[in-house]
Amino acid sequence: MRRILLLLLSLAACSKGPQADLPYISQARSLAAEWALVNEQASAGKLTQTYVETMRKELRQELDTSGKALSQPHSAYAREIDALLKQPGDASPADLREHARALKTIEDSLESA
Repeated sequence: MRRILLLLLSLAACSKGPQADLPYISQARSLAAEWALVNEQASAGKLTQTYVETMRKELRQELDTSGKALSQPHSAYAREIDALLKQPGDASPADLREHARALKTIEDSLESA
């Protein structure tokens, strides 16, 4: 399912500019929130270490793919995605959610433009 989403996102990026990057911004926001949830559940001892490591690796790969697909690689949202990628695997859920909120703010501003 995610691969299909990435394909659709790639097709949407054929036009250039921040509007074309909206799907990538949205996906990065969602991935940051998912990563926060994984880390929250992991710290509560509700997930196996294997699952946590697998999810963190997959989330980071998908974030990297989204970041590389951006048509505006020097934008605020590109910097936010890059900041996410620099987070350690066990980053605090609060930090990850702050990045998700920042991406949501950018996403909302682009959607209303």
